[in-house]
Amino acid sequence: MFPRIARLGVRIVKEATVGQHSLARRDYKRANLRHYLNPVRNILFSTTSNDGAHDEGSREKDKISVTFVDKDGDEKHIKVPIGMSMLEAAHENDIELEGACEGSLACSTCHVIVMDVKYYNKLEDPTDEENDMLDLAFGLTETSRLGCQVIASPELDGVRLALPSATRNFAVDGASETDDRKLCTKAV
Repeated sequence: MFPRIARLGVRIVKEATVGQHSLARRDYKRANLRHYLNPVRNILFSTTSNDGAHDEGSREKDKISVTFVDKDGDEKHIKVPIGMSMLEAAHENDIELEGACEGSLACSTCHVIVMDVKYYNKLEDPTDEENDMLDLAFGLTETSRLGCQVIASPELDGVRLALPSATRNFAVDGASETDDRKLCTKAV
């Protein structure tokens, strides 16, 4: 009976691992499944007790330190899981970064400014879609990016992101389909 259960466990892990690698090749940043598979591997093959001390340390290694600087110069230091966008991280930590399109690259309201060029250079180049949206951003700089496109990675540990003093949101409440979309500048 035991060898049969062991073979089933090995098969489950192999199938999950194969799925992990094929997904990782397609979209590594957004489909980081290693975090979810490690507990399964520990349950099936661990010979030591799991008292939680190791999990705490590995969770901390899976996060980076990010500092958001608001328009008044106030700083908020947070820990962001690797693979998470800065827009998501800001929303989870009550940082006022709008993100009207919810990260679908249809607005510029999650505009952030990378404060150090060395971190900006570590980011992947912006796509044409991101550049189109950045052209609409308020207070555009040479190191501007959209928060939904800045994904936490180990190289970005310690990055500082400034929030512009205002955002431009083209979706105006009450605007009909026949009206021209009006440019509204909203102070954050």
